[in-house]
Parts: sequence; C-alpha cells; structure tokens
Amino acid sequence: MLSVVKNMTNTEKATTLIELVKHYSPSGEETSAVDYLIQRMKDLGFTKAYKDEVGNAIGVMGEGEKQIVLLGHIDTVPGEIKTRIEGDTFYGRGSVDAKGPLSTFVDAVASLGQVRGWQMVVIGAIDEERESVGARHIVDKYRPDFTIIGEPSRWDRITLGYKGSAHTQVTARREMAHSARADETASEAAFAVWGRVQAWADEVNTDKKRAFEQILVSLRGLSSGDDGFETWASLQVGARLPVDISPDDWYTKLEELAAPESIERSGFAINAYRAERKTPLVRAFLKGIRATGGKPGFVVKTGTADVNIVAPVWGCPAVVYGPGDSNLDHTPNEHISLEEYRKAVDVLSEVLRNLTKSVS
Repeated sequence: MLSVVKNMTNTEKATTLIELVKHYSPSGEETSAVDYLIQRMKDLGFTKAYKDEVGNAIGVMGEGEKQIVLLGHIDTVPGEIKTRIEGDTFYGRGSVDAKGPLSTFVDAVASLGQVRGWQMVVIGAIDEERESVGARHIVDKYRPDFTIIGEPSRWDRITLGYKGSAHTQVTARREMAHSARADETASEAAFAVWGRVQAWADEVNTDKKRAFEQILVSLRGLSSGDDGFETWASLQVGARLPVDISPDDWYTKLEELAAPESIERSGFAINAYRAERKTPLVRAFLKGIRATGGKPGFVVKTGTADVNIVAPVWGCPAVVYGPGDSNLDHTPNEHISLEEYRKAVDVLSEVLRNLTKSVS
C-alpha cells in the first residue's frame, strides 16, 4: 500500500482538495460541499461522519478520551472560479481560503487512522466568511486537548495570532439650516469624529512597529441625508484590535472620541488571540515541518479567524495551519501548488503522529 501511495501523482494525492473545491460554496450555500465532504470522510474510513444541527460537516476518527479538534471552514467568499490544473497549480475558489487547509486535515487524519486512546475530530464549519455561525455553534460542544485551525500560511509556517475586530456606526445629527449660515453641518461633525479617531490611533501606535501590535482603524462607509427638519451623517468605522485592547476598551474610547455624537455597535466583536509558543502542539509542528524538509517559521496576522472564537473558550494549546498563500485569499486568481498541498498533508500527518505518541 505504501508503495502505491508513493507512486501516486500530486494530483491523485489531492483528490479531496480538488473535488471539494469543485463544489462552489459561498457563505449560505454550503450544502453541496458539506455533503461531499461527509461522504469523502466516510469513504476514507472515518469512524463516523455527519452533518450537525447548523450544517457543519463533522468527521470523527477514533473513540478515545483524548481529543484533537481540527477546525476548518467550508464556505468561501462569492465569485466562482472555473477549476483547472496547470502543471503543479490548481485554480479554484477556496483552493487557498480555506478548502486547502480543510482538505489537508481530512487527508492527514485519514492517513493516520485510528489511534488508541485518541479521538480526532475534523470540522468543516459553515459561515466563517460572515458571522461564523458554524464555529459559534460548536464552541460549547467540545473541550479538546489540542486544536488546529485551518487557514493558509504556507506549509512550513505556523500562525500564532490573529487580531480582534469591532465595527461601529457613528451618527451625527443637526437641525436643518440655510447653507449660508456658518453652523457646523452633520457631515462636518461626523468627519471631525473620524479625524479624532485617526489622531488617537496614530498616537497609540507611535512606538509599535508591528501591525499586529497596533490598532488599525478604517472608514468602511459613509452616508448622509435629511427629513426636512434634521440632517444626519453616519460613518461605518472598523477597528482591528491588538491583544491589549479589547472590544469593550475600544467602544469606551470611541464613545469618548465621538461625543456628543452617537455610536451603535454592529455585528459581533472579537477579541484578539495570541498562542503560546512553548507547547507540545507547537513542538510537534516544528518537528513535523523539519521532518518534511522545511525550515519552520512563525507568523501573526492582522485579520480574524475562527481561532479567535474557540481558542479562548477551549483553553487548550492551539495554532493555525494550512497550505497556500494568504495573499491570494478572495482574489480572482486564487490557486495553490499541489506539491505544497502534499507537503502540508505530510507535515500534519507527522504532527498528529507525534502528538498521539508523546502525550499520554
């Protein structure tokens, strides 16, 4: 059997990835991809595979008391890309973000099979690109010993952190007045708030050289209008938060900077997350990458991911891992090297082998 696997081409070894990407699954339309992945996990010998209450694909290998959860997301941003292979390169929506990492999880767990005393759970979560309905559903259902989140960072790098985020609407209101008067308009008041926000962020970031340590504010949208008696102007303000500024800290500061204008919170706020380096999980990844011929590297990212949601609750060692270049996320040219994908499967197989042997 081993010789057969060695003689397989990279394309043949990437069957899970290629077939999963063929099932176009923008957020809210994941059913076809979920159904495929469940059947694929059954075919690969998972102990059980099923769809949970919200539509996540769940695959379980083994029945031990110790547990490793490998959480990826099966949804993508909109914009279907015709799948094709050119040489070693596979093109398709989700090939990088994040069906590449998710397929890596499936193939690595399948290659290892059942390990006495351990249960490995692969989750293809829905809705990560919107409100993370899938991750929010499972966060109270598992208490793993280790967790690995699937996002692209290349096969030889380990992601240790993601920034937090918060979104807010700031609205200024003023009575209608003739344009010849010098009274401040609602639009002027709103933009004055934005100026104060920028100035404060610049001051906070003065001595912080790395983007991961900075607060990154952005003006995401603006609108204005009137009802004949009152004018209004609204700004959509986004913030990417460092570990030392919580969403509540940000909201409190924004209320101060915006006064006397009103603010309204939008969507879900997420705390930043930074993993520890000195854990058995990180050591297993270092060993696995080196065993596959790579030089390990660590990265932190300025976006957010499902790790921000589950890791603080689960409280176990956690990292983010997956093949692919994250600069290609959401782009019309999204693609992945099949050789890189193969290496990532080999790395993760070695990681799981080392974890389940060394931790008893």
